[in-house]
Amino acid sequence: MRNIILADNQDISKFGWRYILEHQFDFSNTVEASGKAELLKMLIENPDSLIILDYTLFDFESVNDLIILQIRFEQADWILFSDELSDEFLRTLLFNTTTFSVLLKDSSTEEILTAFKEASKGGRFICNHVSNMLLDSSKANSNKPIKQKLTITEQEILKEMALGKSTKEIAAKRHVSVHTVMTHRKNIFRKIEVNNVHEATKYAMRAGIVDLAEYYI
Repeated sequence: MRNIILADNQDISKFGWRYILEHQFDFSNTVEASGKAELLKMLIENPDSLIILDYTLFDFESVNDLIILQIRFEQADWILFSDELSDEFLRTLLFNTTTFSVLLKDSSTEEILTAFKEASKGGRFICNHVSNMLLDSSKANSNKPIKQKLTITEQEILKEMALGKSTKEIAAKRHVSVHTVMTHRKNIFRKIEVNNVHEATKYAMRAGIVDLAEYYI
């Protein structure tokens, strides 16, 4: 039987999940993690676990922590179960991973049961509230000029990319890891809806992020 890890520091949530797991799915082998270090230890021991996580109550620094965990423990599946998550956080996570389902704590019982069923067999489930939030945000962003779609950091990295700088060169210049630049790059491509550097360069020129004089120096 698959190992279930409850990574949530809210007692009522843990009680609710235990009740659902025991009475709806006959899961009694549920363990609890109280912090990131303990969760990591449990994943090392059982790398194919299903983790039910309240990201907002745990000691993660950023969404990149979750992306790294998903890469390291590719057999694991996750259900994010939180009160509130930003659309930027969700877009970054869902764009870069395939094993995270998302529920809010006001989700219906039907959605909670469906999420667990999907996640337990390696599928993904996104609750209606989050789906609608991301859809509304996408519609709003589609009407923004390109510059407004990107953060200042993303504009700077896009400019460097358009001027022919490699990922390693950009990382060295900004004193960050190559992984960080790759994450920014994926977010840039997603936001401006392109698939390669050539298309991104054309967008950068149209948006005035880089001009022809700089490009041909």
